[in-house]
Amino acid sequence: MAATDEQTTRRRGPAAWRASHRILARTSSDGTLGEQLAALTAGAEAVYGTDKPLDHYGDGVVAEVEERVAGLLGMESAAFFPTGTMAQQVALRCWAARTGNAAVALHPLAHPELHEEGALGAVSGLRTVYPTTEPRLPTAEEIEGFAEPFGTLMLELPLRDAGFVLPSWEELTGVVAAARERDAVVHLDGARLWECPPHLGHGLAEIAGLADSVYVSFYKSLGGMSGAVLAGPRTLIEEARSWRHRYGGQLFQQYPAALSALVGLERELPRLPEYVAHAAVVAGALAEGFEASAVPWFRVRPEPPHTHQFQLWLPYSTDVLDEASLRQAEETGVTLFRRWFTGPQLPPGIAYTEVTVNAAGLEWTAREVRDAVGDFVSRLV
Repeated sequence: MAATDEQTTRRRGPAAWRASHRILARTSSDGTLGEQLAALTAGAEAVYGTDKPLDHYGDGVVAEVEERVAGLLGMESAAFFPTGTMAQQVALRCWAARTGNAAVALHPLAHPELHEEGALGAVSGLRTVYPTTEPRLPTAEEIEGFAEPFGTLMLELPLRDAGFVLPSWEELTGVVAAARERDAVVHLDGARLWECPPHLGHGLAEIAGLADSVYVSFYKSLGGMSGAVLAGPRTLIEEARSWRHRYGGQLFQQYPAALSALVGLERELPRLPEYVAHAAVVAGALAEGFEASAVPWFRVRPEPPHTHQFQLWLPYSTDVLDEASLRQAEETGVTLFRRWFTGPQLPPGIAYTEVTVNAAGLEWTAREVRDAVGDFVSRLV
């Protein structure tokens, strides 16, 4: 079997995914420029109106997004940021100044540790500590017994690189209470908070209300172009706006991203519980398909999924798995998996892919998933 390098995957992949007639999730990046512009124009008319003035430095449609999200999360105020990385770094540095403690307790698989080039320390002088290294969020007992003081506890909901895992509601409230007992503030990395209510059994405002601040993203679950919001007490958000300017995030106009955020809130947010429910069907069918196949070992994590995203682990190299996935998409028009990765959470010789189920995935029956697994496995050997 021919191997494929990352450049080849990046060239062949998008073309194959766009052409597929069956796929578990379509994303905004799958479309062409013309398609996305047309969709944004059509969606904007429904959620905001195209006859209104353009935004300038955060007014207009940007302010509309901030007000809408603050209401959804039950927070006093909110600020729109061009990236979630910036929003979260600003929040953590603001809390460190307010608590007088530069230590941030988080998970070693959290986004700032794996995907931000050490920015918390390099840019803000913050220091990170780990109450647990288990592939889950910390427990109340681990917070209570942690030896080192910290000013902020950051909880990533869900914890993406552990498999989009969530605690139970009781576990979540317990860990927040333990942090409060230590006089620490609680910040939620809620990039994917939108899909957490089904598993936690509580609404967005109830979940966000456990914390002192929360950041949410618009492109990860809602299909937006880019952008994020930091929500919390009014005084914190006012301070965050100043730091946003200092970080270079006070953009002249952001109406495309803001409009796409409103479209996502209107169209995708109400459908997320449906996606979460069907992700459990897909995950179960994947497990059945691989159990009946010649693959020596596999793992679906977690099973059942906690959100509409989960991981699949297989004992092959990323080259082999990428090639099999691409060939299946190119030759059959069925995209079961996209890219494969290795990571610090996996043993040597294991690769994983992130499986997402959205509107496109609702068309799949369990049998169709199992059949697609059989076809995929035939391309591995």
